Amino acid sequence: MPPVATSDRRGRDGTRTRARIEEAALRLFAARGVAGTSVREIAEAVGVSEGALYRHFASKEELARALFLDRYASLAQSICEIGQRHTELSPRLRAVIDFGCQLFDDEPALFAYLLINQHDHLAHVPDDPARNAVAALAELLAGSVDAGFELPQPPALAAAMALGLLVQPAVFALYGRLDGPLSRHAPTITEGVLRLLRAPAFG
Repeated sequence: MPPVATSDRRGRDGTRTRARIEEAALRLFAARGVAGTSVREIAEAVGVSEGALYRHFASKEELARALFLDRYASLAQSICEIGQRHTELSPRLRAVIDFGCQLFDDEPALFAYLLINQHDHLAHVPDDPARNAVAALAELLAGSVDAGFELPQPPALAAAMALGLLVQPAVFALYGRLDGPLSRHAPTITEGVLRLLRAPAFG
């Protein structure tokens, strides 16, 4: 019995250490970029040896990719959950944009990391809406059920247009060109997206 308990404790400790490595790496990658961050700096931020870090990730590049894919999948799952709670386009978009703005306010480092590093990792993201935030948004838009309304754009284009109106204000806020919090601007962004998609702003 004691060996099993010891094994369980080690497993929990390993899980906590991995989570701390990911949190520290995310902050450093967002601030300095992946290329500008060393494994030693990540290990020092966590308070572990470089060897301990390598027991969880084979390389800095593997850590960067795992971070991106995991967080991107989490965004996709949140969008899918919004689609399950709402059926009409206006409430769905409002919930997605509220979520995106609040995420930026709560976790600017995560937002910055995903934004800056997307071109390095998007090719490795599966098409499954459960793990792909853009695919999840396109599916949400295409599946909206509004009386008398049909999405005039292909779902992928509609998703790109909606993301553009959300992400660019976030970029401005990130670099101090737009006063925050970003969630304060969520109603205006939502109205802009609805007008762009030529959808009735009801609900």
